[in-house]
Amino acid sequence: MDEMRPSSGAAAHLASLFPPGLQAIYGECRRLYPDQANPLQVTAIVKYWLGGPDPLDYISMYRNFGCPGQDIPEHWHYVSLGLSDLYGDNRVHEFTGQEGPSGFGFELTFRLKREAGETAPPTWPAELMQGLARYVFQSENTFCSGDHISWHSPLDNSESRIQHMLLTEDPQMLPVQTPFGHVSFFQIVGVCTEELQAAQQWNGQGILDLLRGVHIAGGPWLITDMRRGENLFDIDPHLQQERVDKGIETDGSNLSGVSAKCAWDDLSRPSEDEDDSRSICIGSQPRRLSDKDTEQIREALRKGLEINSKSVLPPISSQRHSHDRPQSRKDSLESESSAAIVPHELVRTRQLESVHLKFNQESGTLLPLCLRGRLLHGRHFTYKSINGDTAITFVSTGVEGAFATDEHPYAAHGPWLQQSPAPGRHMWLPQSHLLLLRRICWPHRSQAHRLLLTLAAVCDAVFRCEMANHSAHRFFRPMSFSERRGIEEKQ
Repeated sequence: MDEMRPSSGAAAHLASLFPPGLQAIYGECRRLYPDQANPLQVTAIVKYWLGGPDPLDYISMYRNFGCPGQDIPEHWHYVSLGLSDLYGDNRVHEFTGQEGPSGFGFELTFRLKREAGETAPPTWPAELMQGLARYVFQSENTFCSGDHISWHSPLDNSESRIQHMLLTEDPQMLPVQTPFGHVSFFQIVGVCTEELQAAQQWNGQGILDLLRGVHIAGGPWLITDMRRGENLFDIDPHLQQERVDKGIETDGSNLSGVSAKCAWDDLSRPSEDEDDSRSICIGSQPRRLSDKDTEQIREALRKGLEINSKSVLPPISSQRHSHDRPQSRKDSLESESSAAIVPHELVRTRQLESVHLKFNQESGTLLPLCLRGRLLHGRHFTYKSINGDTAITFVSTGVEGAFATDEHPYAAHGPWLQQSPAPGRHMWLPQSHLLLLRRICWPHRSQAHRLLLTLAAVCDAVFRCEMANHSAHRFFRPMSFSERRGIEEKQ
């Protein structure tokens, strides 16, 4: 990337040379910044559509003087150009008409507090935005307001505590209609680890509202201050118990799934059985999810659950059920909407007696969230593997469209596992059990069977080792058939 400043000249003549999608976004920026017609920009030296690595053609950087009356400080305002369709000629995005989203349907913005004496905006936010754009282009997962992004590193590569991000609607920029579809503006908000965890356990919008109410944590416009040394709960300790904990108890979590490092193994048959149909053997090449399975998982993660609504898993279907975006786009794995679809079953599933689940440490820390924030509220939660075509969905009793039931709590559809914990056992897994190298056995008594679930949360190095080498079960191999039978006999 390189910095550039558009050359001055006849504004009308230059406007006629700009692509229509670019003009529309420039128009919204000019509405906010009429005195900054030629903002400093960071531009991709080699455009993405010419083989370059950076998907964003430009990132414009404006000086925002804040609003003294609302105690909003001066800051730098960054606006991306490239996630939406700027050109309309299919060089980057497929044109699907004016009624739908333009490209991915959004652009990113970021507000960074201006330091005293700073005369030019730092350019590191432009690289941050390019990194997020690369993720969107490569995965085709779109972002939604309220989403969280686990970054695990200071956003500016300093020693800052601001190491993760939430997304929300930009407080000043309005959605625009372009000749190639509509564009919304999602603002990146830098947050501390504790704030990210609270957003995961409760919901992103709730934490964003708390940040808006605390001036030094973001204020009404959610301005990121990389020098902020205290998290939201250091500033006001009562917020954790009075708002977050009560919110989890009342509303649950609206995080319906995550991309994760996970695997599962079917231990229902002894290993010497040549007809053993284990779906995911650690270290072996997993079966690929069918297009229909993949579609159902995407719909489950995209649709999520409306708070206090009936829980529904979308049906297996080869057709898109959302008419809001083209079929080539996936929706965020960490977002929800209130839409629901009448489920139906098209493919035969297998009922299992014994299952071994494996997660890396970070994924394992989300299990209490899954149980406390989702299953206790009659909802579902999905882990979608980033290492292969594996998915693990926990479902509550009564979730429509689920193929795991009280009678058959462990069921598999290819490499997609669903498991339904025994009623009344959701809170069995406390946070203290999520230590490295611990095996947890979860017996499940049904009317007809005595079933068993084992679970392991291991560090990344162990997880990678066991995924790469099927024989590397020194630390956390699944239980043998005889071991499993021995535990069942003691129940």
